[in-house]
Amino acid sequence: MKHETHQNQIISAKLFNSQRYIHSFIVYFLFFGSGLVIGISLSFYLKDVPMTLKKKLFYVEPSPPLIVTPKSHPSPSPPLNLAMHQQQRAVHNNNDRRGVDINKRKRGAAGRIGLTDYIKPPEAMHDMKDEELIWRASMVPKVRKFPYNRTPKVAFMFLARGTLPLAPLWERFFKGHEGRYSIYIHSQPSFRGDAPEEGPIFHGRRVPSKRVDWGEFSMVDAERRLLANALLDMSNERFVLLSEACIPLYNFTTIYTYIMNSTKTFVESYDEWGPVGRGRYNSQMTPWVTIEQWRKGSQWFELDREIAVDVITDQKYFNLFKEFCRPACYSDEHYLPTFVTMRYWWKNGNRTLTWVDWTKGGPHPTKFARTEVTKELLHQMRSGIQCEYNGEPTSMCYLFARKFLPSTLDRLLKFAPKLMMFD
Repeated sequence: MKHETHQNQIISAKLFNSQRYIHSFIVYFLFFGSGLVIGISLSFYLKDVPMTLKKKLFYVEPSPPLIVTPKSHPSPSPPLNLAMHQQQRAVHNNNDRRGVDINKRKRGAAGRIGLTDYIKPPEAMHDMKDEELIWRASMVPKVRKFPYNRTPKVAFMFLARGTLPLAPLWERFFKGHEGRYSIYIHSQPSFRGDAPEEGPIFHGRRVPSKRVDWGEFSMVDAERRLLANALLDMSNERFVLLSEACIPLYNFTTIYTYIMNSTKTFVESYDEWGPVGRGRYNSQMTPWVTIEQWRKGSQWFELDREIAVDVITDQKYFNLFKEFCRPACYSDEHYLPTFVTMRYWWKNGNRTLTWVDWTKGGPHPTKFARTEVTKELLHQMRSGIQCEYNGEPTSMCYLFARKFLPSTLDRLLKFAPKLMMFD
């Protein structure tokens, strides 16, 4: 009986403990579930609270920094190398700031490149190679009408060995006509001396050059180089090739008007049957240039802008003459006359504007010394023959003359103001 009673007590205790565990589990479960529900609800609620409110609710203001007032005592001087380093760093920072300022100014100045900047020609002396120069000079606008007031200019291109000994005469010629002409000088690259006889209008007008030898194809190279440099100025409309031994036979206004109003260009071109004409033809040029198309003429030409661009960009005939026209074939007497006749026969006057005396024969024309310069000689050069100008006969056929030695300058300056009526 006691054993049974003891067993019942044990069973009752186990039952009581089991009920207590179940009750605790239910309490914990309810507590955990309530917390989970509250957390989910709170998260959805906070999602709709504006960011400014969130910041206010959850922002913790940082504690102010602790400020310790140092004791007032002189600071020790930095070591020498540290002082130098700090000084260099300060200079570097200043340079950086200065560089930034300069770049800002550059960007501000170059922020807009206007038409004036675009059409402004570069300096005569530049660092472009021939192929770069010709590439740039060959750019032609498709729109014929210029969007700005443009005064057409004549480009006077001097092919010289060194200086221009007759420069004072040309200065009198150009004086007062700024804006209607441009000057370009091609000298031998070996020329490095001063040119005291050349006035301010010639300063800075030499173009990058290469060696030129008489009778060689380098003469044609130099002519193209001069044309290409002159084409960089969009205002240059007509192009005249001259030498250091050339003089003007009229004043600037007369020559400018004559050239600008002409409906023709002036490249001398004729069919010479003798040994110095067709006798120089190389049959290897066939079929690109036939003997019937072969021409001869004076080296001294006048071109308009259209033909000038075509001349500097020509590769076909340029390379053909370079390969097959060698001494005793002189390309400067055949290349341009043949090229212009083949491509622009309808707009060429077939004559030169430069008077030259070949009556004495030989490979070079007559040179005039000081005592040979007279008023009668100059009159003869100005009106000694008849020709055609814009379809009408005229005695004004030559605008320039050569070959005058440097010793003729004083007599030319004496006659020029009255005879040539310099302005």
